[in-house]
Amino acid sequence: MPWQAGVEGRRHAARGGARKRAEGAGARHQLVFVDRLTATLIHLRHDLPHATLGLLFGVDRSTITRAIGEVRTLLAERGCAVPSSPGLRLRTLADVFAYAQAEGIELRLDATEIQVRRPPAGRGGRRAFVSGKKKQNTMKATVIADWRGRTLWTDALRPGRMHDATAARNEGIAICFQHFPEVEVLLDDGYLGLSRDHPGQAITPPRKPRPGALPGRVEQ
Repeated sequence: MPWQAGVEGRRHAARGGARKRAEGAGARHQLVFVDRLTATLIHLRHDLPHATLGLLFGVDRSTITRAIGEVRTLLAERGCAVPSSPGLRLRTLADVFAYAQAEGIELRLDATEIQVRRPPAGRGGRRAFVSGKKKQNTMKATVIADWRGRTLWTDALRPGRMHDATAARNEGIAICFQHFPEVEVLLDDGYLGLSRDHPGQAITPPRKPRPGALPGRVEQ
């Protein structure tokens, strides 16, 4: 089981060698794997705070935080399923672009933010988590969906202060535009830079004319 293998790998690294006690000895997990998976899915779907999930499952908040961190990694490695193509899973941004070009699908891309606990004082990069849009401490993830709104891919969580377009560029979206020239992606006004760099592929809404603009410009 991948989760159990990861647990044993971390234990092996912590003790610096093979186990010295019989298998099964020691403290038991307060949350079994099914509960960890359920808590992670609830958090991702409904954005419930870790403290609230701790109350629901009868464990400490730190236990929920650790469980979500472990299970999110497993979900990311497994990738996103494609409803119309059983057995196909999209794990990287390049996989999504290749699938979109092969199937002639128009993609939708946007960033979503999740409020997190304020990092402790003295931690390096603490201000990086303050979102300029929400004025809160957040983590940001970029999500890609098809024309039906079905999620095809999501990237790793990044500090909320990072700009939406910067997060997409860090995932290599510029290279994907070059390698898959037939793919079109619908974006919002936060990605005007991508629209300028990749005209015809990165599509953003037309900008509103300034107050007092000529009628011809408004019509355009």
